[in-house]
Amino acid sequence: MSGKTKFESTRRRLTQQQAETVDRLTAAAITVLRDKGFADLTVRMVAAEAGVAAATAYTYFSSKSHLVAELFWRRLDAVPHEPSPEAEREAQVCSVLRSVALLVSDEPELAAAVTTAMMGNDPDVEHLRGRIGKNIRERLIEALGPSYDPDVLEALEISWSGALVRAGMGYESYSQIADRLEVTARLIMAGRENLH
Repeated sequence: MSGKTKFESTRRRLTQQQAETVDRLTAAAITVLRDKGFADLTVRMVAAEAGVAAATAYTYFSSKSHLVAELFWRRLDAVPHEPSPEAEREAQVCSVLRSVALLVSDEPELAAAVTTAMMGNDPDVEHLRGRIGKNIRERLIEALGPSYDPDVLEALEISWSGALVRAGMGYESYSQIADRLEVTARLIMAGRENLH
């Protein structure tokens, strides 16, 4: 996680102690998700697992969807994204999409929880959804290069979001989705070039 993100919360800037509490809560959320799944997870359970008062947990997270969305945001932000000037554009775009698709691939309970949580209408989740979308957009723009086509960017964004929903619903594994995203990205980029 970037140093800046560690001290940010959906709701406010965090002190060192508050950031440590949020770290404990997000780590505890993973443990509870593995044991109980998203349907049975509660903020109170996570607080108990983290050794934090429930009231304290609720000062940071308005709902279990908010907690899981924050967990995903922190994981995404921790993934480095520095495009290689030597790599071709297509390969860089595929790398971005693959890294996002595989972010929670080894944790099926978390993956399913993220899909459900991100669909919520909690204002804090909506805020994080915007942050996540912006982060991925910036990664794709870096990979596409300075003269990127906005239509290609939008098609890639639609592809990754649809693919992650598809994986989260259990239609395909995240590794299968990562492979499909790569094929889709190549088709989108080749198709656009053929139009010109």
